[in-house]
Amino acid sequence: MSSIERFVVIVLFDGVDLLDVTGPPEVFALLQRELAGEPGYRVALAAATMDPVTTSAGVRVLPDTTFHEVAGRGIDTLLVPGSVEVDGDGRVRAVTDPAVVEWVRTLARRTRRVASVCVGAHLLAAAGLLDGRRATTHWSTARQLAAEHPSIEVDADPIFIRDRDVWTGAGISACLDLSLALVADDFGEAAALGVARQLVMYLKRPSGQSQFSVPLEPVSTTRRMDELRHHITRTLTGSLTVADLAAHAKVSERQLTRLFKTELGTTPAAYVEAARVEVARNRLESTDDTVERVASACGFHTVDTLVRAFRRTLDTTPTEYRNRFRATV
Repeated sequence: MSSIERFVVIVLFDGVDLLDVTGPPEVFALLQRELAGEPGYRVALAAATMDPVTTSAGVRVLPDTTFHEVAGRGIDTLLVPGSVEVDGDGRVRAVTDPAVVEWVRTLARRTRRVASVCVGAHLLAAAGLLDGRRATTHWSTARQLAAEHPSIEVDADPIFIRDRDVWTGAGISACLDLSLALVADDFGEAAALGVARQLVMYLKRPSGQSQFSVPLEPVSTTRRMDELRHHITRTLTGSLTVADLAAHAKVSERQLTRLFKTELGTTPAAYVEAARVEVARNRLESTDDTVERVASACGFHTVDTLVRAFRRTLDTTPTEYRNRFRATV
């Protein structure tokens, strides 16, 4: 256990996501109950000025200090939350203010460890802190991050990723998982699990746990595709070949394949498999069903087919997945 109080700076700016700012300090504050008087974290909210900052939720937050004041101090952990904007068509894009990016770059030089929360990864990327690294962000802006920064290996699946001294977290409630992982890294697993119990979290999820969920994919641009996706979800145990889906959508097989590629960036077969794997994962995490029963209930029909799908999509087996992620109190 560390005997040194760790100084954490959280970056504030107008439009920042509220939970990204308030979630980590709550985790760090609860840690003190586990440390029995030992030093833990000291958190400061830093902004360009001492004026109140208006978050995306409309709640105003008062900074503790300014970027200029903390720039001359040693920082243990720099936490960078994010902000998004939504256009008239409902498309979500991460926002990167050049002035904030420059301060993040400056502060990072005096920081032992840098971590982004949710779409804060876009600020780290713009500051050049993710070049040549593997990183994650909220699933809704992962394609934007990959397109704007090709030097970054963007993985939209894990809830957080550690690449040496830079950590990136997924969206929004995953800030708690990221914060718990930082606690575990600094003060040990027992302390982190103690905080997780105080938060009434069933478990401290490992970084490999996925944020991806087929039903949460970006809504497609056509009503036909939306209905087809819901049809797949409703009939996972039925026949969902390209011919079956084309007949249901009343289009040719060629047109169906083109629709999936254009609107979802995948093939019909890959989408169906991902949907079945998603349901299988949920059953493995939350039920005591045998692997055979899970395979049948999710449309895989045989355990071998289920195992092959898990290896393709998650690089593990159903049994290994259950052993790692089974939700227990």
